[in-house]
Amino acid sequence: MAVTISQREPGRRRISILGSTGSVGCSTIDLIRRGNGAYEIEALTAHSNVAKLVEQATEFRPALAVIGDETLYEPLKAGLAGTGIEVAAGPVAIVEAASRPADWIMAAIVGAAGLEPTLAAVRQGAIVGLANKESLVCAGDLVTAEIAKSGATLLPVDSEHSAIFQVFDFDRLDGIEKIILTASGGPFRTMDLKDMEAVTPEQAVAHPNWSMGAKISVDSATMMNKGLEVIEAHHLFPVDMDRIEIIVHPQSIVHSMVSYVDGSVLAHLGSPDMRTPIAYALSWPARMAAPVKPLDLAEIGELTFQKPEPARFPALRLAREALAMGGSAPTVLNAANEVAVAGFLAGASGFLDICRIVERTMEIMGGAPLRSLDDVRAVDQEARRLAHELMNARRQRG
Repeated sequence: MAVTISQREPGRRRISILGSTGSVGCSTIDLIRRGNGAYEIEALTAHSNVAKLVEQATEFRPALAVIGDETLYEPLKAGLAGTGIEVAAGPVAIVEAASRPADWIMAAIVGAAGLEPTLAAVRQGAIVGLANKESLVCAGDLVTAEIAKSGATLLPVDSEHSAIFQVFDFDRLDGIEKIILTASGGPFRTMDLKDMEAVTPEQAVAHPNWSMGAKISVDSATMMNKGLEVIEAHHLFPVDMDRIEIIVHPQSIVHSMVSYVDGSVLAHLGSPDMRTPIAYALSWPARMAAPVKPLDLAEIGELTFQKPEPARFPALRLAREALAMGGSAPTVLNAANEVAVAGFLAGASGFLDICRIVERTMEIMGGAPLRSLDDVRAVDQEARRLAHELMNARRQRG
């Protein structure tokens, strides 16, 4: 289902940043700092990095600062004492922050936890910069239905989907052959599959091109991020699953492409820096200067492409199976992956166990219709419970 994009005039914008202390949130803050007063902040939210949230709020003086971890309310309150900034804590307060009137909202909370705040932002009809792909993975039909009701504008912030958005001809859909998502292949694209059994969390989070958070870096290493992006692209752009292709591009210079029926392929190129797609969304429909390294193709020398190896990256197959199954299957995929990745980062399971746990969870739970947010919550919780059970069983077997 395509997301309708409405045209709005640029100008001073009142914005909120959901997930302001994460990688995307900090990059957004950096651009706002350079925005010459074009933006004022309504709300900032973070999960647990109270020190960074206090620092950001002290600098930008939002109307509201929210910490998701309720046990950190007092440190947040103390840190912002005397500033006049309203403070709150807990998941409900984050959803309320997303509901506060704003012209532009960055949805950058990692994982399924970002779904309800993203829906709240959409429901007020704001421009929403979507860096939380899991919202569309877990509940794509519900999110797009709310967009249709509210008239909200959804601007993809993932570098791949931003790239597609910029070269996708929404007015001439019959001319589009397919979209091509590029992937760096992560740090293990040439590693022997047997050696991947012994991969450590430190190795997995060391992405060769991008600076990202730990969970997203692990998703890149398994290529689950690319599988999730296939599902996201299916909801963002009116293209069937079999016309969404993935290609490995180690240099991360071509961020994605759209192939047209006349043989043309339009590509978006840029240095691997998330501030470029964030700047595009933040200033859209205009463009703003971003402090990124200029692209020098002569210095780069060559751009290479190859097909992903199915045996090395089973996450790609699992994501397509979930999308084909439909209903709750993508929700199960995402929930099980979040549990398995967290277990790997904590040393509770191996790197290749991530996809094994996800696949087994999907086999057991299958797919069912999702008619409401309550359905999504119930499936998500059950998938997490089952994935934890499977992970613990694998650990006990050694």
